[in-house]
Amino acid sequence: MHNNKAKKHTFRNLSMWFVLLFVLGGATFGMTRYRSVKSSANSSYVPSGVTSKRNVSSLLNNSKPVSILLMGVATDQTISNYNGDTNSMMVLTLNPKTNKTTITSISDDLAIKGSAKTIGAAYANGQTKAAVTAVENTLNVPVDFYALINMGGMNKAINDANGVTVTPNATFTSNGYSFTNGVSTHMNGDKATAYLAMKNGDDAARQQRQRDVLSALVSKSASISTLFNQDLIDSVSDQVQTDMTFDNMTALAKNYNSVGKNTTNNSIANSSDVKAATSAINSNLGL
Repeated sequence: MHNNKAKKHTFRNLSMWFVLLFVLGGATFGMTRYRSVKSSANSSYVPSGVTSKRNVSSLLNNSKPVSILLMGVATDQTISNYNGDTNSMMVLTLNPKTNKTTITSISDDLAIKGSAKTIGAAYANGQTKAAVTAVENTLNVPVDFYALINMGGMNKAINDANGVTVTPNATFTSNGYSFTNGVSTHMNGDKATAYLAMKNGDDAARQQRQRDVLSALVSKSASISTLFNQDLIDSVSDQVQTDMTFDNMTALAKNYNSVGKNTTNNSIANSSDVKAATSAINSNLGL
């Protein structure tokens, strides 16, 4: 298992972006706005079909450590009709007592425990229930929530936010666009899609690019103009499925707003990394 300190607030990159867009807008700008973002959040709610191993509402309301399985896909379909492989999977653990977050990236080629199939293909074989079950069984960790995010549909959301600014950590060309290592670049939806589409066989690098773009989109949510942008909120909700209820999101935003102070990135490249990853995940969950 490979470890490195992530940037401050990295936890927001793939889980908190929709919480910020859905929840903080309503909390800050009154009941009319609250109802609007609540409606958008509710439209993204889809149960996983897995019987939870823990009382997740109690965990959130009592500020206990929780885990979230984040799955990324890239499709031109609506997220509700998607039935293929996931191209990125991460397990987040959020511990508000220690203010520590772990982000564990899972290679899509990792074999599912007791199966010849890969974990990246689990969603195609049984959608969310199969993917959550595969992660729980293979890593021997509880998954409290999931979020499925369609990176292929971020084009409109990014344009609705008037673009995002990202600093690439590599130099490459993709779909006719050029990116330079260390050079801050403003991207519209098409350019950001090209940035995400770059394939180099490195799961960690691809997932980092996804975090780059989503983190930049989150930063836009801090502005009043963005929070009042209903088109952006609708675009985001169209590209997300999660079993977090609106009340879950509200509790998460309220009770876990300091967990980014100490964030660690881990990765599972093959089965030899699983034992250490399991230990790190369960440790941050207090298990």
